[in-house]
This record gives sequence, structure tokens and C-alpha cells, in this order.
Amino acid sequence: MLRVSSRVTGTDIELGLVNGEHVADNQVPYANELSAFAEALVSRDEGQLSRARDTLLSVANSDVLVDAAGVAANFQRMVRIADSTGIPIDFSQDRADIIESLGLRRFDSAKHSQHLLE
Repeated sequence: MLRVSSRVTGTDIELGLVNGEHVADNQVPYANELSAFAEALVSRDEGQLSRARDTLLSVANSDVLVDAAGVAANFQRMVRIADSTGIPIDFSQDRADIIESLGLRRFDSAKHSQHLLE
């Protein structure tokens, strides 16, 4: 979805950030801190989350932190709804390229969708 929308809007995207690489120049303010916050949320490590939250708060402000938490919560909700209703995945793009560029096989949850990763 990100790749398609970036092509339609003519926006450059930095997939390295998705894989945990820090970026020096990005169109998104606080991109590295937001990425670290998102990673900490899904890691379920309270210490990592506390550090990422404090870092984001120190470079941004409480409004940015609250918005980031809200976006993460909403995304989690949408994913759970999609998973529970069995919404099919659209593979109109080259899925192997996406899987490799995002390194999706590295996640523990990948074992539940091996048939999609091949």
C-alpha cells in the first residue's frame, strides 16, 4: 500500500526506516524517533518503550507523542479487524520484492503465513 500510494503521489519513500535504519534527511519530522517508538510498541519491552517515549517527548512535544500512540492504536485495531474477518491480501504487486525489501521473514509472526512468503 505504501509503495503504491507513493507512486501515485510522486513521493519518495525511505524503506530503510521501516527496517530500523536511521535516516538523516526525511520529509517526516522526528522520523527516527517515531520509528523507534513504533518498534518499541511492538517489541512489548517496557524498558525500550519507556526510553523511546521519553526520547520522542524530548525532541517533539506531548501532542506528537499522543498522536503517535493514537495512530499505533488505530492501526492495531484495523489489523485485528482485517485478520478476524479474513480480508484477503491483494497481491497485485510483486510480493517477493516487497517481502525482501522489508525483511518480513525476520518477524516471528511470519511463521503463521509461510504460504504467503514463498
